[in-house]
Amino acid sequence: MKIALGLEYCGTQYYGWQRQKDPRTIQAYVEEALSRVADQLLTVYCAGRTDTGVHALHQIIHIETIAMREMHSWVFGGNVHLPYDISILWAKLVENDFHARFSATARTYRYIILNRPARSGLYHNKVTWECRSLDEHRMRQAAVSLIGEHDFTSYRSIDCQAKNPVRTIKRLDIYRQGDYIVIEIEANAFLHHMVRNIAGVLMDIGMNKAPIDWAQEVLEKHDRTLGGITAPPEGLYLINVNYPEKFAIPERNGSTWAIVK
Repeated sequence: MKIALGLEYCGTQYYGWQRQKDPRTIQAYVEEALSRVADQLLTVYCAGRTDTGVHALHQIIHIETIAMREMHSWVFGGNVHLPYDISILWAKLVENDFHARFSATARTYRYIILNRPARSGLYHNKVTWECRSLDEHRMRQAAVSLIGEHDFTSYRSIDCQAKNPVRTIKRLDIYRQGDYIVIEIEANAFLHHMVRNIAGVLMDIGMNKAPIDWAQEVLEKHDRTLGGITAPPEGLYLINVNYPEKFAIPERNGSTWAIVK
């Protein structure tokens, strides 16, 4: 049978989602925990492979198993074997044609910037700190040119292995909450470092280091070397994944962290 599960985690102590030679990855810990519940080796498939230091409020995964367990056993049993900074939120039986990655129709990331002279003592490694003043109005104007279907070669990592650089950004919101500036991007899919590279360009524009139309100029060049810096990973969160209604995947139910709206 196939089971979908929802996860949240703090990525600070991990080398990203994907299993590597170094065992300290989210996938490695989740697979080990769920395998112990199932009493068999399991492979976990995710909706979006987050990078080193990146967090998730609503990562979706699925497993295939012959182990008969109650849904709450996958949640509570899995959490018993997981580190404190990774948590399974729910589990549900899904149809055989469900796939955590390929069935997803959209993903939403949130990038949080603390914009004040002093760094945070409470949210260290949970937000990106920028001491120089950012103009969120300029950033919002620049972001308009990135909405829609585009070739995002200039906004992906040079090491990105995706065969097609075309992605569709459905929504790109930028707003300020006190000392925090939030960039929220919803797209059908994302390229490697795409959100962080967009954030890097928009932050330069927000600091008046580049004109507003620079975001579009970078986009049209189709050349990563002409883009801006890659923004740090600490402020990045995978916050939602959308699926067709027939799968009835639970939606993210708010947040317990005040600055993550």
